[in-house]
Amino acid sequence: MFETERLKGIEAFVQAAQTGSFTAAARRLNLTNSAIGKSVARLEARLGQRLFERTTRRLALTDAGEAFYAICSRALADLAEAEAVMVAHDREPVGRLKINVPVAFGHMRVMPIILALAEMHPGLRPEVHFTDRFVDVVEESVDVAVRITASEVWPEALGRRYLGQEKLIICAAPSFLARCGTPHSFDDLNGMAILYGRPDGTTMPWRVATEHGLVESKSIEGRLALGSAEAQVAAVKAGLGVAQLATWLIQDALETGELVEIMPQMAADGLPLYLVWPRARQLSPKIDATIEMLSHSLRIR
Repeated sequence: MFETERLKGIEAFVQAAQTGSFTAAARRLNLTNSAIGKSVARLEARLGQRLFERTTRRLALTDAGEAFYAICSRALADLAEAEAVMVAHDREPVGRLKINVPVAFGHMRVMPIILALAEMHPGLRPEVHFTDRFVDVVEESVDVAVRITASEVWPEALGRRYLGQEKLIICAAPSFLARCGTPHSFDDLNGMAILYGRPDGTTMPWRVATEHGLVESKSIEGRLALGSAEAQVAAVKAGLGVAQLATWLIQDALETGELVEIMPQMAADGLPLYLVWPRARQLSPKIDATIEMLSHSLRIR
């Protein structure tokens, strides 16, 4: 069992590290200088490591102290948040809310929901980060993340909710089809494809369904390679070629006829969509409200 005295020692150490002196730490914790010094000394003895370099003017953390402080300060912050969560349960969602989303999906699908959430709860302060790189939700203190990923390995520290799977279709503008004709086979697409270009200079292959019901990744000769899904949409709308895109990107354009699906027999499932959050924070009213609203609005049916 974790003894109360050990927790006191850690609190004394963290406060001393933050303030740079036993005197200031004692003032914060309403203890004497001697009590703080003895708590830190017992902690160092128990760990077998010196945590501070002591000078006449200020305490300085040793390398071991720096590493231990990073762990302890995060643990104490988690304890404080856990207590605040339980006290605040069923209250109005308030406070800073750090959200991480993929760039195109975030701009097009998530932002309208976050704006509605902020309007509904004036005390909420959303902080939305757009990136397509992998984000460590726990290490980067993210409250809620949207992930489009095929990953099946999830850390125990993360909660998640499956929202459905992308559908990838091949599409073009009617003006392009009128000018160049309608392709009828995959080989017909060579030289007219608008591809997603990666930073390393390669292009992303297309996932297409075969006549046997399987899905294959196929490379194709492109006319354009663009490093943004939104740029791909703009190019295909402008009649510059044919693209394979997720339906969530172009739903409005399909409904208005600005784009049309071609070769529907080649449509294939894309990546799964998830909401992800740290389990330690999921009882927080702000995170609870965000998960519920995003789950309802983003679910792919």
